[in-house]
This record gives sequence, C-alpha cells and structure tokens, in this order.
Amino acid sequence: MRYTHSMPPPESHTRTLWLMGAFGFLSGLPLSLTAFTLQLWFTTFGISVHAIGLTAWLGLPYTLKFLWSGFFDRLPPAPLARLGRRRGWLLLVQPLLAAAALAIALSNPAQAPATTILAGLALAFFSASQDILIDAWRIETFPERLQGSALATYVWGYRGAMLTSTSGALWLAHAFGWRTALLSLAALLAAGVSITLLAPVAIALPRLARLPGWRAGIEAAFLAPLRDFLTRPGAAAVLAFVILFRLGKVFADGSAAAFYRYGAGFTAQAIGSANFYGWFGTLAGAAAGAWLVLRLGTLRALLLTGALQALSLGLYLLLLTTGPSQAALIAKMVLENLAGSAADMAFLTYVSALCSTAYTATQYALLSSLAALAFHTLGGLSGYAAEALGYRLFFIATMLASTPALLLLLQLRRTQHRQPA
Repeated sequence: MRYTHSMPPPESHTRTLWLMGAFGFLSGLPLSLTAFTLQLWFTTFGISVHAIGLTAWLGLPYTLKFLWSGFFDRLPPAPLARLGRRRGWLLLVQPLLAAAALAIALSNPAQAPATTILAGLALAFFSASQDILIDAWRIETFPERLQGSALATYVWGYRGAMLTSTSGALWLAHAFGWRTALLSLAALLAAGVSITLLAPVAIALPRLARLPGWRAGIEAAFLAPLRDFLTRPGAAAVLAFVILFRLGKVFADGSAAAFYRYGAGFTAQAIGSANFYGWFGTLAGAAAGAWLVLRLGTLRALLLTGALQALSLGLYLLLLTTGPSQAALIAKMVLENLAGSAADMAFLTYVSALCSTAYTATQYALLSSLAALAFHTLGGLSGYAAEALGYRLFFIATMLASTPALLLLLQLRRTQHRQPA
C-alpha cells in the first residue's frame, strides 16, 4: 500500500491543526463519561465501591476497536460516500455517539441500572469508532513532517476535553444538578458534526489493489498487518510492554473516584476544583514529555517518565495522611497529572514509531487497543482489590505494578539495535 500526499498550501496548515485539536477534544470528551465522571455520579446514589470499580468494563470497546477498524476502510453508505471515507463515517457515528450520551443523562442508575449500563456501552462503542476514524484522518491528512505537531495538538485538545468532562461537569453538577451537567456533555458531543463538516477530505489516499473474495479482503485488512508486526524481532516483548505500561495507573484510576469520596472524605465540588488545577500539570507534563523525547530519545524518555508515573501514585498515600486537605489534593493532582502526561507523550511517540508505513491505521488501532486492555479488563477488579487490601496497601501495590513494564523496557533498550524516532 502506498500513500500519495497532495501538499496543501502552507497557510492551510494552521487551520488544519486547529481542527486536529478540535478532533482531540471530541475524542477525549466521552472517555471520562464512561469512567471517572460516571463513577463519581454513581457515588451520589451510594453505589458500592466494588460495583463502581466494575464500570471500568464499560470501556471494553476501546480495547476491542481493532476488530472493526478495517470496516471503516470501506466507503460509507451513500450519500455520505461523496464526503470521503473518514468524514462520511464520522457523520454517521457522531450523532449516534451524542444519542448515547443523551441516554446516559436521562437514565437513573439507582432505578434502572441496566439502561445506564447499556447506554454506557453504546457510548464507548461509538466513541472508540470515532477514535479509529480520527486517527485515520490524522495519518492520511498531515504530511510526515507535521505528524508530530498534529499529535501534540490532538493531545492538548484531548486533555482539555477530559478537564471539561471532569471539573467542568462537576462544577455544573454542583450548580445545576447532575442531569444538566450530563446533558451539557451530550450537547458538546453533538457539536462534533460541525467540526467534521469543516475538516478537509483526507489528503493521503491509499491505493489498494482490488482483491477477489472475502478471504483475500480479510487477509489484506487484518492478517497482513498482524503478520508484519509479529514477525519483527522482539515483537512479543513489545506487545507485553504496551499492555503492562499503564497497569499500576489503571488500578489507581479505577478506584480514584471512590477513594476521594469514601476514603479521603472530599466533596464532589472539592474534587472538581482540584482537578482544574491538575490540568496545568497535564499541559506542563505534555511539554516536558515532548522535550525529554527530543533530548533523550524515545526509549530513555519513556523509561524516565514511566518511573515518575509509578512514583506519582504514591501521592494517594499523602491524602491518607492529610485527610480532606484541599491543598494536598491540588498538589497531588498537579504532580500526578504532570508525571502521567509526560509518560503519555513518550508512550504515544513510541507506539506511533512502531507502526509500519504500509499498515499505519490498523497497527495503531491494534496497539492503542492493547494499551487500554488492562484498564478495561483488570481495572474492573480495582474496587475489589481496594476493599480487600485497604487503601494503603492497595496504592503501594499500584506503584509496584509498574515494575514489570519498566523491566521489559530495559530489556528492549538492550536488544533493540535501532531506537524509534
């Protein structure tokens, strides 16, 4: 497969980067709505810690999205086909995504939990589908020299969305009630259609040979990209690292909302306020991560930021000592977000470099799915683990859970002859 770039004029780059940031915002908005914000909403109904932890399984579509990513390489149904593959499918997926968010806002998990759960699963499915399409649009729209800038802009938009769907939602919930907050998030998702209409048709178009038969289609769409990756030296160690890198943070995040309310005694308003300050740590961390990659190289930067991310989970222990201190909560969120964001930037750079130019979209979907595997499987058991161990031992265990990934990374550094750019 080959890609041909029809280069846009330089003045169009800035506009397209702004659109990339807007797409990042649209990608980040639903994530907290199926995780932290949803969990915090559940605490207002007195739902148990272990039941809240099980909501991590709502995000399984993010892990399994590679299973249907090849489907979006086909043209969307007419008349959307005239808008291009990526925009056409987005205009079909985005209204369904907004409808799922609306269903969550109108549900009542205390009276009809099945409705909320089904709406959450639908939201995650359409959100994961949107992610596939936005990643493909980025890869096919920006020339190689602008891919780094596009990814950085995407991450800033993504993180801004997570702030909106956490602190923004909690502020609205405190001022006007949870239903208003959740309806507002659904309205923002509905606005995604306008961003898609403003976006240009993908510049890079794959020229694929037409293969007869459905078996040949499966071979080209799924088996060839997998074979290309798995036959590389050290592929098994790379896949294990991708799966395990966020394991400790996954367990900590899965019980964070319940811990803040039940373990540390913070109000939802206090959590939302502290999370706002944490956003500045996120922005600083993204910049620091990019700088470290530039100065140290991808693998060394990833090793350093991964270790800092693991150490930052010890800040939960600080809150066990201080109790409901707002200053301690703000410090914890700023420092943890800084470390986590720096690690994310180094990790995404590494994952992007692993993708073959012939199978970028499919391999990126696969690797990003594997990166989310722990959260959407083992993360569902975080509540049970916290209840069984107690919060102190639990958060010590989350710090140690990052050790296998860091050891694998040391092995990859020793055995890899060519460091990813």
